[in-house]
Amino acid sequence: MQSVSEPLTVLIAEDSAADRMLLSTIVRRQGHEVLTASNGAEAVALFERQRPQLVLMDAMMPVMDGFEAARQIKQLAGETLVPLIFLTSLTESEALARCLEAGGDDFLAKPYNQVILAAKIKAMDRLRRLQATVLQQRDQIARHHDYLLSEQRVAKAVFDKVAHSGCLKAPNIRYLQSPYALFNGDLLLAAFTPSGEMHILLGDFTGHGLPAAVGAMPLAEVFYGMTAKGYGLSETLREMNAKLKRILPVDMFCCATLLCLSFQRRAVEVWNGGMPDGYLHSIATGERTPLVSRHLPLGVLSAQAFDDRTEVFPMALGDRIFLLSDGVIDTCDANEQLFGVERLERVFAANQHPAKLFEEIGQALKDFRGEARDDVSMVEVSLLESAQLNPPTMVYSDSGQSSPLDWSVSFEFRAATLKRYNPLPYLLQLLLEVHGLRAQSGALYSVMAELYSNALEHGVLGLDSSLKLDARGFAQFYQQRNARLTELEDGYVRVHLHVEPRGEGGCLVVRVEDSGAGFDVQRVMARPIDTDKLSGRGVSLIRQLSRSASWSDDGRSARVEFSWEALA
Repeated sequence: MQSVSEPLTVLIAEDSAADRMLLSTIVRRQGHEVLTASNGAEAVALFERQRPQLVLMDAMMPVMDGFEAARQIKQLAGETLVPLIFLTSLTESEALARCLEAGGDDFLAKPYNQVILAAKIKAMDRLRRLQATVLQQRDQIARHHDYLLSEQRVAKAVFDKVAHSGCLKAPNIRYLQSPYALFNGDLLLAAFTPSGEMHILLGDFTGHGLPAAVGAMPLAEVFYGMTAKGYGLSETLREMNAKLKRILPVDMFCCATLLCLSFQRRAVEVWNGGMPDGYLHSIATGERTPLVSRHLPLGVLSAQAFDDRTEVFPMALGDRIFLLSDGVIDTCDANEQLFGVERLERVFAANQHPAKLFEEIGQALKDFRGEARDDVSMVEVSLLESAQLNPPTMVYSDSGQSSPLDWSVSFEFRAATLKRYNPLPYLLQLLLEVHGLRAQSGALYSVMAELYSNALEHGVLGLDSSLKLDARGFAQFYQQRNARLTELEDGYVRVHLHVEPRGEGGCLVVRVEDSGAGFDVQRVMARPIDTDKLSGRGVSLIRQLSRSASWSDDGRSARVEFSWEALA
């Protein structure tokens, strides 16, 4: 901002030569530079060339009067304030008002008072400088705003690539997301595990916009990284909670629902921490099983206090899971009425065609004509045949020339480890160092998972798979599993891996032993290979996916073989 004493360039437009000289003398004595014009047209031309900072304008002049000259000068000045003081002998109120309406900022009556003229020039200069400061600050704010928008667009592009790098385009997923601000505080992630299962996370961070989205990047990093390595929900949840607890401020957390959808087992594993109830919708019966929140949000509890226990529900082909953020039920109309859970339940109850349920919920929200107070997210996940999905194949950058070809290794996992550690990701990463096995990674993951779960659940824990004959028994089976695992004090699962070259290819032999009571091998092996039942699928799946499978020691020892040929 200019200093108060800085001289101005003043344009004096006056048709009287005597008055022009008098005014010029007074203004120059005040330290200002003077430009003079004898009529309005000259004044406009001078203003366009010289751009003076203040104008003294006679109202009544030949060629062009002061009123028209004032209008043209104000137009030429644009948004820059050039104070214009009318010099007039007019005394009627209407005439003085006309001076102001033509663009004048003040007026000075004839004969001229030197003291008043000096005061008015100073006052107009203060206004001019104040306006210049406001415009400068406005432009600075606009530039800063544009810079922030540019940064946010770049950040959002990175955020979207990270958040949407999974399998949200899979044929069994439909979703709707409407962010309250540029950044979405709701986070929707989906990815296939190496064994072909699908992990889905719907999260809702505290607040909305950029602050709410800050935690999404590290959360997505953990989710995608651990899912790709084959970790289960419990291990992934613990890591996500620990990371958010470490990096987020105390007033921020993430409500979340995490699913593991198994197309082979036809089941869904669920963890809900602080989110609205989800729903498991049965196509056959129309029954809706609520997926209730039983935990605190991620990032609230310490690692020691965090509860990673999940629930498992059976599913049939075509069954659907609906998840939603609280932005859906908190949408309110003009009368401050919430959309609410009851209105959502009525949409479920009125549905006649399950395939249209997702659209009907969206239409109900649209018909409600409400205004969202938060980010709105809704997702539908359906159970399809594995053949209808297309999980991405794992891509490796190395040539495989340094692949280990002839080795054996053995592990024994005892009670304290079995209660809290999942060894499968480590074992599978070790096996996939063998270049020839990589083409069979999906089958290898599935078989290893079944071998380990059978050894743990039916061997060490002594659970009866016949419990899973119906939905109620299915839920009871996993309740018993959690209870017995918590109380486990002894027992073991041994895993032996043996890799050897054979001709141009090679062979992997996996042996899994457990400390359980075993089972009737002949009776189980006599069953037809059937994956349509809730129970007894593990052995059938192992027999389907491996080259050979056998059990010995009354079922306490399983032997599975994979082989491969040399790659072209």
